[in-house]
Amino acid sequence: MIFSVAIVTISDKGAAGIREDQSGKIIYTLIEKLAWNIVGYEIVPDETEKIQKQIFRFCDMKQAQLLLTTGGTGPSPKDMTPEATASLIERPMPGISEMLRMEGYRKNPMAILSRGVSGIRGKTLIINLPGNPKAVEEGLMLLLQILPHALEKIAGDETDCG
Repeated sequence: MIFSVAIVTISDKGAAGIREDQSGKIIYTLIEKLAWNIVGYEIVPDETEKIQKQIFRFCDMKQAQLLLTTGGTGPSPKDMTPEATASLIERPMPGISEMLRMEGYRKNPMAILSRGVSGIRGKTLIINLPGNPKAVEEGLMLLLQILPHALEKIAGDETDCG
């Protein structure tokens, strides 16, 4: 099945054009390899309203089935991605973010500092990934095991999960 995907990179320096968006490009490249439909890709500064605007746009207007964010999930005062995302999520899916942190921790103990959240808005699954390119790549490899099933269920597939 082909899914529609949107990508939002949260980075003040990336949005200002003074840093290349490596993590967003990693996501983009992987989604292209899967032959899924990319309905949008944006780089926004780490500002709550701008993050929310993109989440709303991709979920409610573009109707992406999957929205992956990267960046802004750390403990710094400026990192607002989890708060911006949580304010728009209708049904939390904490197990996804817990898995990303747990598996990430096995490779790098700093992964536990990620505050990323995951959940559903309408028929869109939203997942916050960290900003570190290596963590994004490793996280995506984990997510590929569950994403098709999760996206089919969110879209309304009523077949048994067992």
